[in-house]
Amino acid sequence: MSYSNEDLAAVPLEKRTWETWNFAALWISMSLCIPTYMLASSLIEGGMNWWQAILTIFLGNSIVLVPMLLNGHAGTKYGIPFPVFARASFGIRGANLPALLRAIVACGWFGIQTWIGGFAIFQLCKVWLPEIAGLPAIFPPSWGLETGPAITFFAFWLLNMYVVYLGVDSIKKLLVFKAIFLPVAALALLWWAISASHGLGPILNQPSKFTNSDQFWAYFFPALTGMVGFWATLSLNIPDFTRYAKSQKAQIRGQAIGLPASMTLFAFVGVAVTSATTIVFGQTIWDPVILAGKFDSKILVTLAMTAVAISTLATNIAANIVSPANDFSNLSPQKISFRVGGYITGVIGILIFPWKLIADPQGYIFKWLIAYSSLLGPIGGIMIADYFLIRKKELKLADLYSADGQYWFTNGVNTNAVIAFLIGVLPNAPGFLAEIGWLDKNGSLRHLVGLYHYAWFIGFFVSAFVYWALMKKSSSRS
Repeated sequence: MSYSNEDLAAVPLEKRTWETWNFAALWISMSLCIPTYMLASSLIEGGMNWWQAILTIFLGNSIVLVPMLLNGHAGTKYGIPFPVFARASFGIRGANLPALLRAIVACGWFGIQTWIGGFAIFQLCKVWLPEIAGLPAIFPPSWGLETGPAITFFAFWLLNMYVVYLGVDSIKKLLVFKAIFLPVAALALLWWAISASHGLGPILNQPSKFTNSDQFWAYFFPALTGMVGFWATLSLNIPDFTRYAKSQKAQIRGQAIGLPASMTLFAFVGVAVTSATTIVFGQTIWDPVILAGKFDSKILVTLAMTAVAISTLATNIAANIVSPANDFSNLSPQKISFRVGGYITGVIGILIFPWKLIADPQGYIFKWLIAYSSLLGPIGGIMIADYFLIRKKELKLADLYSADGQYWFTNGVNTNAVIAFLIGVLPNAPGFLAEIGWLDKNGSLRHLVGLYHYAWFIGFFVSAFVYWALMKKSSSRS
């Protein structure tokens, strides 16, 4: 059986051409998206004031930059993508575990972005056809899905699948449009916020909703974990991009310049605009698509919603299709192509009920961002411990694609990595079960429930240590 194909093979040296500015541009483009805006504004809705929200976002992105750079090292040195890099620690077959978990999270992000784009189309339609908002319900109440938004969501989903059918090259022009439009739109929104609020003063004077420090810290730590979790996916599969880097210096400088700064600056726009909605409308509107739908001009709403839909389409294909398509391809390199992997991503993106994930800030941060960070943190810890502590940055490239090499372990699986992963996830399980209502937060496991607020950190360090200890023990026996 072959464990390679054109997408998984190492990039040759002559094709590794990305410079510092390429990585900086990548992160600026990735950061300028509606979920980033909603991430910042959700902290305001959760009770923070502007500087608390901005500081939390900056800290979270500075923290996640560290594993981003560490995992990116292997991609640059060997030209390998994430699923292949994971084979060094999990085994050639065992790498399907982190690849699948990473892919499923990407499917969730695909669903969220598709919902945002579809809802933008709904807002556009509602301006010209108000009756679409009053269509009779056809979905069970428990789904929380109205008929009008559902129609535009599925229409936008079909458009995404058509682009997958055409191939990723078809998205290049849309990415250029997005890179031009979103910064302009962000500045326009910021101008509106300042103008409507009569200056930045009223916005920056909006107080925190926390009445004491205990309330603040109780919200801050899970929020920080959520901020780290926002890019926990990319902190794993960053080799998918750094495999094209010209040098380690290029990927390190580019990411350090591009990630924290662009996330923080665009987040400030979300914070300022959300704070302004409290002043202007008397209520906090954390979703920019809903906000744009409140403007009086039909032409303005139409232009804004069309632009949001197109830029979201570009983001979705680039950020949420390419990586999971590679991950699904790793399951069966000879049978699952990019196109098939894209279709799989699309179906799972619907089944994850994305409209419920972003219906409120609590669900967005606590049930989505923190939940998947509890799974991806352990994987990151294992991969970094293996590469830097066990293998000292030395991999045998040919063995990563061979059943006869050192990364085959036992039937293709490194049981040490699987054990370390499960042990890293275990402490966070009670908190997650309590968050979704399956466990009493104040019951006998209440002390363990609180660990969930630090899910990514606990999972990362626990799994890294357990993996290191198990591998050291295994090597001493051999």
